[in-house]
Amino acid sequence: MPDLMLLLLKLFGIFFKIGLFTFGGGYAMIPLITDEVMKYGWVDSLDALIDFFAISQSTPGAFAINIATFVGFEQEGIIGAVFATFGVVLPSFVIILLIAVAFKHFRDNKYVNGFLGGIRPVVPGIILSVAIVFISRSIFGIENRQYSDFTFELGAIIIFAISFAVSKLKKRIHPVIIVLISGLMGLLFYGLGWF
Repeated sequence: MPDLMLLLLKLFGIFFKIGLFTFGGGYAMIPLITDEVMKYGWVDSLDALIDFFAISQSTPGAFAINIATFVGFEQEGIIGAVFATFGVVLPSFVIILLIAVAFKHFRDNKYVNGFLGGIRPVVPGIILSVAIVFISRSIFGIENRQYSDFTFELGAIIIFAISFAVSKLKKRIHPVIIVLISGLMGLLFYGLGWF
């Protein structure tokens, strides 16, 4: 029982830290989630973590909550999911509650506005760096910056190109449809062994 409680507290603590120190929403959390989850061995491989990210993005709800729930469930079932989810949600809940109470007092504060102005440009950079890692891993087969292992993942390139083209059509297609089409193509290419 002590080992279980220790793991549950660690799940809570790590996801509390992720929720507390990440600005910019779920995508900005990906580098910190990746570092922490891989450090503790809570996911077998980077590929499995990328699958968790894909599932978290594809299912209803907030990305950060979904990924915390999946990782927690992977470790200790329902109770692990509850602890990890509560850990990632609690900092935002408390901070938003405090902001709501004090918003009138610091809305025009130059220090607060300066701080937020400094954070804004960092968030797209973090998201771009994650996108580059995922693209290099998923499409080009580059693992841990080992560029000598460079290969083309033809199936991934086709899925990416079709999804991108469909998303840019003049007539807007709902993102859920694009995700479903991509999933079906992945099933055809990888599940049935076409590539």
